Amino acid sequence: MAENKNNVFSFQEKQAAFTDYLRNPQVCPVPEGVIPERIDIHRELMFNNISSFLETSFPILRSIIEDNAWKELCQDYFLVHHSRTPYFSEIPEEFLSYLQEERVTRADDHPFILELAHYEWVEMALAISLDEQPKVNDQLIQESLTTEIALSPLAWPLAYQYPVHLISSTFKPQCPPEAATFLLVYRDSDLEVNFIEMTPLTFRLLQLLEQQSVWLLDDCLKGLAREFVNFKPGVIYNGGLGILQDLAARGIVYQP
Repeated sequence: MAENKNNVFSFQEKQAAFTDYLRNPQVCPVPEGVIPERIDIHRELMFNNISSFLETSFPILRSIIEDNAWKELCQDYFLVHHSRTPYFSEIPEEFLSYLQEERVTRADDHPFILELAHYEWVEMALAISLDEQPKVNDQLIQESLTTEIALSPLAWPLAYQYPVHLISSTFKPQCPPEAATFLLVYRDSDLEVNFIEMTPLTFRLLQLLEQQSVWLLDDCLKGLAREFVNFKPGVIYNGGLGILQDLAARGIVYQP
């Protein structure tokens, strides 16, 4: 039994040495008994696969970062981040976690990198989501006192400091505008991911819908009206009702 434990420990040590070298060949030695040329080929293949996948998952982010800086970013992710999943489809979320929690900000970083990466990740997450697509119902909202409504799990209201939906290789704002950007990113009945730029009123309305699984329509609109005290309650109520009718026609709001 002791010999088996030693063998397992020895294998784990070799495995750790192997992965340490793959992550950081400049610091960690080539594992004992491994031909350097072979492990270097293995490392290059792994790094290129991950770099290529990140480039595909974050095309706008890639387009605004210079080649050398992109390579350094991917190498730092490869070195620093310890993934919690073996699935390639979940690498973008792992990369987002790295940007949020582990990456050390550099002087030449664009200030919107994290927000842009999050926006691009949301698009991909909705595209591959297994959540059920609600049916579109143009006549959903008939009587506000009795109609129950919910927000589609495939519709995400988002707020950003930067206008992430406009950022490109030719538009890279270095300071956030005075007003925040409110976006609704959603998957439609054709399984296409779209976005809508929202007003603060619409954003808050969808936030209310997010806060609980089902709302009575009348309660939701009255709650919205109570928050926007600078407007007449009837204006907010009727405006919110019109917004919900439009969203229902898109399958964003539905009757559970």
